[in-house]
Amino acid sequence: MAKDKNSEDYIGPIRRLLVGLLVLALLGLFLVWRIDSPRVERFRAAAIDRVVPSFSWAMAPINGTLNLISDFQSYQQLRAQNQDLRRELQRLKAWREAALQLEQENAKLLDLNNVSLDPELTYVTGVVITDSGSPFRQSVLVNVGARDGIIEGWPTMDGIGLVGRIAGVGQNTSRVLLLTDTSSRIPVTIQPSGQKAILAGDNTLNPPLEFLEDTAMVRPGDRVVSSGDGGVFPADLLVGQVALGTDNRLRVRLSADYQRLEFLRVLRSQPHEDIADPEDLLAPDTEFFGPAALTPSSLATNELGDG
Repeated sequence: MAKDKNSEDYIGPIRRLLVGLLVLALLGLFLVWRIDSPRVERFRAAAIDRVVPSFSWAMAPINGTLNLISDFQSYQQLRAQNQDLRRELQRLKAWREAALQLEQENAKLLDLNNVSLDPELTYVTGVVITDSGSPFRQSVLVNVGARDGIIEGWPTMDGIGLVGRIAGVGQNTSRVLLLTDTSSRIPVTIQPSGQKAILAGDNTLNPPLEFLEDTAMVRPGDRVVSSGDGGVFPADLLVGQVALGTDNRLRVRLSADYQRLEFLRVLRSQPHEDIADPEDLLAPDTEFFGPAALTPSSLATNELGDG
């Protein structure tokens, strides 16, 4: 107990001494810092240069916290800007779709007005009102019919290529049988080789060519037009281009856009003259110079005379 009492007697004075020295040092530092003198200013600058850099480690957490707060604020700003950009992008996508639809509609209307066709052909433009197609039937309905003078069998185009033919006429609507239908068969000509073939629908967008005269003269990319044979379609209507299918058959890549059939041009085909008597194909009697032409009656007369 005596030893503990003696240690307390020593600790108390030492503690008071250290506190007094610290107070004096702080008071001296305060006085030195407040003295306005060039010499003291140089001393202060030297002290700051020596002491402050050594405390950079102490400022690192504070600086890191400040940088973290600044980065978080920047992240919030970037997130808000990203959300604004996403909304703007959605609006731009909607405008883009509207612009594409208007562009396609405008292009088709321009094609309907400007495509050069046979001057003897006139047409009626109709709007596709519904698709009545099925896996077994490929056809569409247009809003023109008997009231517009539409006749069954007339060809239809979308302003670029041949689409099909009128297969049914109502008072206000007509049904168009597409070239892709399995019951569609049209004669075509492949250019520049001039080969004849039959375009046979098979319910695909690339119908095959059948009864081709010489396949060696036909190459992918050749132009396919209607031949006009049989009086089904007028000649030289664009159908598409030759393509080689995955089954190694020659097919036709149709020029008409079957995915976006909106307007169709119904061509008024000129009626063909019906020939009831084959003798009407012969030229009328003409006057011949020289020996008289032999006729069946003159031959019979000569034979009787010889007898």
